[in-house]
Amino acid sequence: MNNTKLGNPAVVGLAGFGLTTLLLQFHNLGWCGLGPVLAMGFIFGGLAQLVAGFLEQKTGNNFGFAAFSSYGSFWIGLGLIWLFNHLGIYKSSHTDVGFFLLGWTLLTFIFWIGTLFIHRAMFITFTTLLLGFIFLDLGHFGWPVMNQVAAVVLIVCAFSAWYMMAAIILNDLAKRTILPVGQALIKTK
Repeated sequence: MNNTKLGNPAVVGLAGFGLTTLLLQFHNLGWCGLGPVLAMGFIFGGLAQLVAGFLEQKTGNNFGFAAFSSYGSFWIGLGLIWLFNHLGIYKSSHTDVGFFLLGWTLLTFIFWIGTLFIHRAMFITFTTLLLGFIFLDLGHFGWPVMNQVAAVVLIVCAFSAWYMMAAIILNDLAKRTILPVGQALIKTK
């Protein structure tokens, strides 16, 4: 039997999710162009999260498998929408993107329910993600000011994801809790 300790794939998934979410909000606030967001969306938000999701599957973590694989696919899909628009292959309207985001809002709601059984840090991350998607939906269906509100909420989401990443790394290195993640809101036992 092999007792070699393996790394936790969630650290890469959370890092990629947090960074790409943060960069997109910088873009949405007008602070940076789309180039860095697109590059990181394909590589760190897309590919790295897909890999993390596939590795989570190997550990038996259905939530991590589904979430990282799904949001990795989100970033690749969003990047393709931007590329297709830029290259004139297929132009997605603001409303088209709104329906794309609405689908992700519904999926995020399912994940959000799952976070009730995990821990408070995960619940906070997914609560801000769900709210961010709702505000983006509103922004794409007639209230553009909500995109700015979404950007602020999603910056909090990005930092929440990084907090969980830091907790996994630092708590493991210190062999004790340096950064607490809290208890589940709904206990199963």
